[in-house]
Amino acid sequence: MKTPLTIGKLAKAANVNVETIRYYQRIGMLKEPIKPVTGYRVYDSSLVNTIKFIKRSQQLGFVLAEIKELLNLGNGRCTDVKSIAQEKRMKILRQIKDLTSMKNELDNLIEACELTENTPECAIIESLAKI
Repeated sequence: MKTPLTIGKLAKAANVNVETIRYYQRIGMLKEPIKPVTGYRVYDSSLVNTIKFIKRSQQLGFVLAEIKELLNLGNGRCTDVKSIAQEKRMKILRQIKDLTSMKNELDNLIEACELTENTPECAIIESLAKI
């Protein structure tokens, strides 16, 4: 064990709140240390990097179940990790395509609305009602 930390110090070092750590423990992403008869649980300082890994992975679009899988794979399974990252990238590309399509449709609706601004009907409501 490197420098032992209390849960509060671990949370501060990882820039999360204590409840985040407790939640990660409940769902099995972090092991909860044994509580001594007297005193506080102590956490290995290496968990700071694990928590930062979890938070950064979330920023990249991974959900906790996927992150848990990545943590379980560990460093020695680069090919498997790469495969998961490629799948995530493909999912994101599909989402971008879907969002671009939605944006273009909204652009068309807004343009139709601007062309019919002085009419009693709303072009956007009329178009959406037809779908």
